[in-house]
Amino acid sequence: MTPQPPAAPGPGPEADALDFPLPPPGTMGPPEECVRLRASCPVARVRLPMDATAWYVTRYADVRELIADSRLIRPTINDWPARPGPAVDGGPRLVTMAELEGPRHLALRRAVASAFSSRAVRDRLPRIRQLAEQLLEEFQEAGRPGDLVAGFTDPFPLLVLCELVGIPFEDRNWFLPVLDAALGTMVTSEEARRVTDLLREYVAGLIARKRSRPGDDVLSLLIRQCEDGVITDADVMAFGLSMLTVGFGISSFFLADSVHTLLAQPDQWVRLRDHRDLMTGAVEELLRYLPVMNGTLLLLATETIDLCGRTVRRGDAVIPVLASANRDGSVFADAARLDLGRADNPHLAFGRGTHNCVGAHLARAELTVGLEALFDRFARLRLADGQEPGWDDQSVTKSPLTLPVTW
Repeated sequence: MTPQPPAAPGPGPEADALDFPLPPPGTMGPPEECVRLRASCPVARVRLPMDATAWYVTRYADVRELIADSRLIRPTINDWPARPGPAVDGGPRLVTMAELEGPRHLALRRAVASAFSSRAVRDRLPRIRQLAEQLLEEFQEAGRPGDLVAGFTDPFPLLVLCELVGIPFEDRNWFLPVLDAALGTMVTSEEARRVTDLLREYVAGLIARKRSRPGDDVLSLLIRQCEDGVITDADVMAFGLSMLTVGFGISSFFLADSVHTLLAQPDQWVRLRDHRDLMTGAVEELLRYLPVMNGTLLLLATETIDLCGRTVRRGDAVIPVLASANRDGSVFADAARLDLGRADNPHLAFGRGTHNCVGAHLARAELTVGLEALFDRFARLRLADGQEPGWDDQSVTKSPLTLPVTW
C-alpha cells in the first residue's frame, strides 16, 4: 500500500515565516535570497502561495541528504495542502512514480529501467535527432523572427517522450491544458479531483488500447510485464501519469533555459558551437547552473527530524532547493559563473537516492541533441532585437514562456 502523507499541521502560515523567495522579475534566477540563506539561515520557514508553510533548505550538503531521506515522502495534489472549498474525500489519487514507495516503487523502476538505460537512449539518438530536425525545419520555414519555445523547445521533448512511451502526440491539445490545471498553485479540492479523474481516465484509455493493439513502446512493455505478474495495473497507471505530469516538462524548461543563457552570452554560444568536444561537460554544467528547480520539489516529513538546529515535525513540508544547492560555493568553485569546461560537477539536478530521475539519460540526450541541432541549422542564431523573452514571475519553475530569436 502506498503510504498516505500525514496531514499538514497548523491552521496557516507562521508569523515569522519569510515570503517564498522568487527571482527578480523578468529573470531566470535563482532567487537572490538564497545566497543570504545559505550563509546565515540554511533552513528557513517560508510562506507558500497556497496558504501553507514549508522548511526551505538551501545548502548543498543538507539538500543532498534530504532528497535521499526515506523519512520524507512526496504528497499527491489531492492530499496536500488543505485547499479552499469543500473537502472531497475518498476516490483515486493522482499517484505517480514520485509518490510510490517501497517494493512497488522498486518493482516499477526495474520494469522501466531497460527502456531508459544509457544504452537504450544511445540506440535512439538517430531517431531523436530526426525528430529535432523535423521540428526545426518547420520552425525555419515559418520565417523569422520566431518563438523558439513554441516552435522547438516545448514540443521537442514532448514529441520524443510521446513516441517512446506510446502517448499520441496529437492528443497534446487535450492533455496539456488539463496538466496546467493539475499543477496550478491554487487548485481547489474539487478541481484536484476533477483533473485527477480526467488524467486517470485518459491513461486508462491508453492502456486499454495498448492491450488490444500493443506496440513497440514502454506502455506496451509494462502491460506485458503486468500480465506476467511483475507489476500491477495500478503501477502501469502510475507510470503513465508520471510521464504526463513530469516526463517532458523539466526537459523543455532546461532546453529553453540553456538556449536563452547561451544566446545571452554570445561568446559561450560560439564556444560550444565551435568546440563540440566540450558538449558532454557543458550539458552537466548547464544542468547545474540553470535554476529550473527553484522550489518545485516538496516533501512531507513522516516523523520528527532535527535539521541544522531546527525541528522539522511530522507533517511539516520541506523544500530542498536544488537550484540553491547547485550554486553552493562550498562545493562548486565560482558557483555563480557558467563554466562550460567545469570538470568536477556533482550537481543534484536529477535528485539522488531511490527517487532519482529515471529519465536522466533521456533528458541529457534531449538537451545534447537539441543544442547540436540548433548549432548545425542556425549557426548565427541570436535573440531577436527589441523582443524580450516572456517570463511568469510568480512561478517557482523558471523558464521563458516565449523566446524570440532570429538568424
